[in-house]
Amino acid sequence: MTDISSHSPIHIIGGGLAGSEAAWQIASAGIPVILHEMRGVRGTDAHKTDGLAELVCSNSFRSDDATSNAVGVLHAEMRLAGSLIMSCADRNQVPAGGALAVDRDGFSDAVTQAIESHPLIAVVREEVSGLPPKEWDLAIIATGPLTAPSLASAIQAETGADALAFFDAIAPIIHTESIDMDVCWFQSRYDKVGPGGTGKDYINCPMDEAQYNAFVDALIAGDKTGFKEWEGTPYFDGCLPIEVMAERGRETLRHGPMKPMGLTNAHNPTVKAYAVVQLRQDNALGTLYNMVGFQTKLKYGAQAEVIRMIPGLENAEFARLGGLHRNTYINSPVLLDSSLTLKSRPGLRFAGQITGCEGYVESASIGLLAGRFAAAERKGRPLPLPPETTAFGSLLNHITGGHIVSDDEPGKRSFQPMNINFGLFPLLEPGAITKPEGVKRFRGKDKTVMKKQLVAARALEDCAAWLKAS
Repeated sequence: MTDISSHSPIHIIGGGLAGSEAAWQIASAGIPVILHEMRGVRGTDAHKTDGLAELVCSNSFRSDDATSNAVGVLHAEMRLAGSLIMSCADRNQVPAGGALAVDRDGFSDAVTQAIESHPLIAVVREEVSGLPPKEWDLAIIATGPLTAPSLASAIQAETGADALAFFDAIAPIIHTESIDMDVCWFQSRYDKVGPGGTGKDYINCPMDEAQYNAFVDALIAGDKTGFKEWEGTPYFDGCLPIEVMAERGRETLRHGPMKPMGLTNAHNPTVKAYAVVQLRQDNALGTLYNMVGFQTKLKYGAQAEVIRMIPGLENAEFARLGGLHRNTYINSPVLLDSSLTLKSRPGLRFAGQITGCEGYVESASIGLLAGRFAAAERKGRPLPLPPETTAFGSLLNHITGGHIVSDDEPGKRSFQPMNINFGLFPLLEPGAITKPEGVKRFRGKDKTVMKKQLVAARALEDCAAWLKAS
């Protein structure tokens, strides 16, 4: 390990997923870190604890399939890079079919313990109300979508640009013992077995057509949280409130989070449900389940009433009702360079959701990259950018320059938050996809699967080479 006396510390503002990961990567490179976290001094509208890397929405890190899913590829790349977030997630996983879901308290506790016990990391519980002072020559802002107003104002003053914002909604969590298992049953969609799972990792609540229509009507009519000063702020499509989806069309939900495909009612196998509500295990004990895709802005009274219309949840008891908060992100392609440094202020980087990535692992991965870039800069050995063929590189490219600006409206901001997906990866070389020997028909879905597999394999190979070279 490098002699810590030979390097000044790098400061990180924000102890969420991105900030914690950045701190870990920097300390792992032998550079001291001062991590500033305001929770413990000042709370937020969404967090419930003072723990680092607290998960405020779902407990799922989504697909762990590194062979044909972009999120799974990002998981694998982070593991290759020694990610603290992935290590703690793996140690605290709960069954979730093909997804990687975690016991949220166990996960946060593990991250907190690792950070606080590292000899090169000092955690300071304080609110940083402005941009880092000049004496913090290298710093990372990783305050996430709930950046305190004073710091957000300071960022706005520095950049001369308005922050963009969108609503993010939180799904309810239900006590397992209050779910009627004479109506509901355990099954993963298509009986898929995932990490730590059995193929029976979700609780399923069936609806017939009349029940579904009554439920949709109640969702639309339910009393909802007012926007107030947030009026006009757009939602992020990956986390739409359930009632907003219902308003988009009566069949939207049963083709989205309530789709019945791949599920057979264990209590009545011959009758296919018209719609199904799924719940996913939320803690290691299995005493809590969260409602998949049920983010909501319904007021608490209406929310409980509507949810209890769902068969099997008539007597549901809630560990947490759903809620709504505002996410804020900067216009990264304009403001940041390719190493996530603010162009107007060398040495100051941004990381995590505030940069315009969306999702837990996406946020953590950008923290990982920011940390590695900052550590390399401190050592005077600039780090080459990850190849665009990798999940790291494709997401970084989207954040720092992958958006489209209209020639007719050069001043219009088109950058939007994005989850990792194969659409961000470069195309395969011509001729890379070939019909397997002995296969007569090769098109459509089969061809798409092979394409994803080839893109995933290329990404992991190129990521391993990049990490070895850097």
